[in-house]
Amino acid sequence: MSKLNETDIQGFVLRGYNLPFARYLFLHFEDAARARKLIGVLLPSITTGQRWDGGKPQSTVNIAFTHRGLAAFELPAATLLSFPVEFQQGMRARAEILGDTGRNAPEHWEALWREDRVHAWLGVYGVTPMALDTRCAELQALIDETRGAVVLTWQDAAAQIVDGKQTGKEHFGYTDGFGNPDYLGVERSVQPGQGKLMADGSWAPLATGELLLGYADEAGELPVAPIPHILASNGTFMAYRKIHQNLATFRAYLEEQSNLYGGGKEKLAAKFVGRWRDGTPLELSPDAQDQSIVQDPNRSTNFTYGADAEGMRCPIGAHMRRVHPRDAFGFNGKLIDRRRITRRGLPYGKFAGEDEPVADGDDRGIAFMALNASLSRQFEFVQQQWIEYGNDARQGNDKDILMGNHGGKGKFVVQGDGSATNPPFVCAKLPNFVELRGGDYFFLPSITALGMIALGVVDPR
Repeated sequence: MSKLNETDIQGFVLRGYNLPFARYLFLHFEDAARARKLIGVLLPSITTGQRWDGGKPQSTVNIAFTHRGLAAFELPAATLLSFPVEFQQGMRARAEILGDTGRNAPEHWEALWREDRVHAWLGVYGVTPMALDTRCAELQALIDETRGAVVLTWQDAAAQIVDGKQTGKEHFGYTDGFGNPDYLGVERSVQPGQGKLMADGSWAPLATGELLLGYADEAGELPVAPIPHILASNGTFMAYRKIHQNLATFRAYLEEQSNLYGGGKEKLAAKFVGRWRDGTPLELSPDAQDQSIVQDPNRSTNFTYGADAEGMRCPIGAHMRRVHPRDAFGFNGKLIDRRRITRRGLPYGKFAGEDEPVADGDDRGIAFMALNASLSRQFEFVQQQWIEYGNDARQGNDKDILMGNHGGKGKFVVQGDGSATNPPFVCAKLPNFVELRGGDYFFLPSITALGMIALGVVDPR
């Protein structure tokens, strides 16, 4: 394929910025003309996928819209109706499909996500808190000048500082950020294990159409997209979920279960996820953390499960084995190539060391975002079938131990080999380690499409 036009694609789509501070502003449009004017003045500020040959900028800005937001621009009805139905309905209406019931049900979400007023997500990242504040102040001035939107609220998030150093850890203590997929034509540092598995055991980029609209996907087809074609091309969809972490419950459960498990606390924590908490994959090092693997881009994501079909090293139901099964379902991984998502996001709330007191009510969690060309085929499938259901992983009704909506039921099976340090074990009566605080589906248009929206020239004919 020809090289992507990176200047036409929002940078947030093509690469994780790895900037440590973020603020996600949620906007409401009250007048179509003023909203279009705002997009026009914001357009020069939008960070594109163009390479940063001069080093990272101090801050970045990107924007996305809910279906309600696109309607607020008064786009033609034929265009609005051409978006995929799941995007038109939004995340709240899809709660039952996603398993967002019980404590995760929309009636328990933050008011922001219950009131159908979010029209846009404005994502701002900064090198420092000052750079973030400065950029947000500039954006607020543009919003005030045009009266193009009302800022309903915002969500701050930041990389966790542990022992004075910036880390990729989330609040349960796991190092995150491994394994986002590679896509054909997208320039980034490539690591084996991040794309699709080939017959000879090598890895290759996924088809561009698994991420971006307007390109062929793994089936050789164009993803379902709105009309006109130019509005959709180089755009993508995003699922935003604010995920609260019940840290006190997690720590208490891990402590209680590890007192019964022969492998010890850290090994049981590793069995939950499939990686030790420092990021070492269990498949490559089942008995100990190994920073030499974590720091080696040729090894840290380069593994399969084919030689561990019974889960002796990495449990069959471990979190990362469920959400990125690689070859675990057979057929050399072909069954998962159309279910991959690109993850973004950062933790929110103060990191607490293992010896610090914590409570579930503390404001801690992850602002999680999934990017994909098809919300139903990719994000919703993973959430429904691999997190809230376990049949594909031969786990019956068992949910993902970390992300599942257990409600005090269910189990997690640790397969073992009978040795003293790797015994089989069953974790039962699983509590909810995370709870959903709300979210929605967004469309990230290309730079061209943003210009069309600003000028009011979207024409489906």
